[in-house]
Amino acid sequence: MVASAKARHIRMSARKVRLVTQLVKGKSTQNALAVLANTKKKAALVLDKLLRSAIANAKNKGVEEEGLYISRIFTNEGVTWKRFRANAFGRGSRILKRTCHISVELERKIIVPKPVEKVKKKTVVKKTKTVTKK
Repeated sequence: MVASAKARHIRMSARKVRLVTQLVKGKSTQNALAVLANTKKKAALVLDKLLRSAIANAKNKGVEEEGLYISRIFTNEGVTWKRFRANAFGRGSRILKRTCHISVELERKIIVPKPVEKVKKKTVVKKTKTVTKK
């Protein structure tokens, strides 16, 4: 893990945030930012801000932005706010306001140059015809 960032107590359901996190998991940071910019979900704005924070954390550690990709991104459920709303016949119905915690971890892609293979000379074997006499 090169850098990480966390957002806690985000006022969204974890289930809805996971839809967007699946879009960017394993992608490079530049591709992930492009995907989040074109996603029409409220969670995309939060993830965009969180990803930019993780990139800034990596830059503070002296890591270049070029080779970074999202190694882990996950969403956990946070605390649930319980509220009550008036209902019929003087009753109260419970409203659950869910929150979530989002974590992003970045890694550097290690680019290993491919070894140059030596071209082997082909040896030509001439086939000789065998003639059998009857």
